[in-house]
Amino acid sequence: MKTLIVYATQHGCTEKCAENLARQLAGEVRIVDLKKVKKPALDQFEIVIIGGSIHAGRIQKKVRKFCIDNRVRLMSKRLGLFLCCMEEGEKALEQFDQVFPDDLRAHAVARGLFGGAFDFSRMNWIEKAIIKKISKIEDSVSKIKEDEITRFAKIFTTT
Repeated sequence: MKTLIVYATQHGCTEKCAENLARQLAGEVRIVDLKKVKKPALDQFEIVIIGGSIHAGRIQKKVRKFCIDNRVRLMSKRLGLFLCCMEEGEKALEQFDQVFPDDLRAHAVARGLFGGAFDFSRMNWIEKAIIKKISKIEDSVSKIKEDEITRFAKIFTTT
């Protein structure tokens, strides 16, 4: 089976998660950054996995646009959706539900909340100041959930 993982990332967390996921999937896997490839060819893939991250309560515009523009074709694929965010529990679920369209969420065979990270080395000074003030975090931190990525991958490797 051929799998396409499409994503967008602000500071690299979603990219890390997409790469980790790709290593755990069987068959041919292609990873596409939507900032570099605007319209990846979907026809050659049986599985499409879409990932993004939350910034100021929203997912990247490129991920949202990809979902809307490809809605019909995505409904004919085995679909996976994942989100990187620092929130946990109900708040993370709410964010997931807000950023992915209802029909795609219902169609997805796998949904994942992969945690998140604040990488200060990849942020500008304004972003750092906002994160420090709101989150009360002074240094880079990663809360990526490796076990959740593995659980998500197993859905595609066992069925």
